[in-house]
Amino acid sequence: MISFRHHAISIAAVFLALAVGVVLGTRTHGDGLFPGTGDRQQIDDLRAANDHLNEQVKASDSFLAGAAGKLLAGALANRSVLVFTTPDADSADVDAVKAALTTAGANVTGRVDLTGAFTDSSEGDRLRTALMNIVPAGAQLKIDAVDQGSLAGDLLGQVLLTDPANGNVRGTQQERSLALETLRGGGFVTFADAQPAQLAVVVTGDGARADQNNRGTIIARFAGGLRSHGAGVVLAGRYGAAEGPGPIAVTRSEATLATVTTVDNVDHEIGRITTVLGLTEQLSGGTGRYGTGAKATSLTVAAMPR
Repeated sequence: MISFRHHAISIAAVFLALAVGVVLGTRTHGDGLFPGTGDRQQIDDLRAANDHLNEQVKASDSFLAGAAGKLLAGALANRSVLVFTTPDADSADVDAVKAALTTAGANVTGRVDLTGAFTDSSEGDRLRTALMNIVPAGAQLKIDAVDQGSLAGDLLGQVLLTDPANGNVRGTQQERSLALETLRGGGFVTFADAQPAQLAVVVTGDGARADQNNRGTIIARFAGGLRSHGAGVVLAGRYGAAEGPGPIAVTRSEATLATVTTVDNVDHEIGRITTVLGLTEQLSGGTGRYGTGAKATSLTVAAMPR
C-alpha cells in the first residue's frame, strides 16, 4: 500500500525534476544557443514553458509546506538536533530547517553560527591554536585531522554531540562552555545557546565564495569531523554548493566524507523535508546524496513505512 508520504513526495519530486530540467535548458538556450538564427519563437516558447514549470515548483513547495505535518510527524520524536550554519547560509533556509525539525518532533538544542574566520584558511593557524587549547580531558583527537575543518569538527563533535554508542554526553558543562566561549572570543563562532545533541545539521549557502581561501573544503571536512562523533549529520545547502569547489561538491567527492548525507535544494520545501528524512536515514545506518545538483543520486529519501 502506498503511504501518504510516498504519494506526496513522489508528486512533488516529479514537478521539481521537470522544472529544474526546463529551467536549466532555458538558461542554456537563452544564453545564445541560437544566435543569428532568428528563431525567436522557439526561445519565447521555451521561456513560456520555463515560467509555467516555475509555477509548478511554487505549487509543489506550497503543497509540501501544507503536507509537512503529516509527512514528518514523529520522524524525530525523542531525538535531539543541533544546528550549525556557515557564513553564507540564508537565514530563511535556516529558519525553515529548524521549523521542519520541530515539526518532526525533534528537540533543537541550539544553533552555532560559524563565522568567516572559521571558514578561512588564512585563519587556520589561529583557529588550530584555539582548538588545541580547549581539548577536554579524556578527548582523543584523530591524528589525521590536521586541517582546520577536520580538527574543528573532531573537537566540537566530541564537545557537542552525544556518544552514538550509548547516548551519553561527553565532558562537562564547564568544558563545553570553555570551548564555545573561547571560539566566540576568537571571532570563530557566535551562538545564543548550544546544548549537546544526538544529531547535527550544517546549513550552508550556494557556494558562491567556496573557492576563496578553501572555504568549501573547510566546511565539508567540518561536517565530516562532526559525523565521526554523532549519530548522524546532514549538510544542507543550495544548488550551487554542489558545484565546483562548493562544500556539498567536496563532500560528495572525498571518500572520507561518504558518511555525511548531503542535500542541495534546501531552498525548496522538498529539500527541507529531505534534510529531516536524511537524519532518520542516518539513524538507521544509511547515507544519501539528495537534490538536483552534481553527483546527487536521488531527489529525496525513499519513502519508509510509517
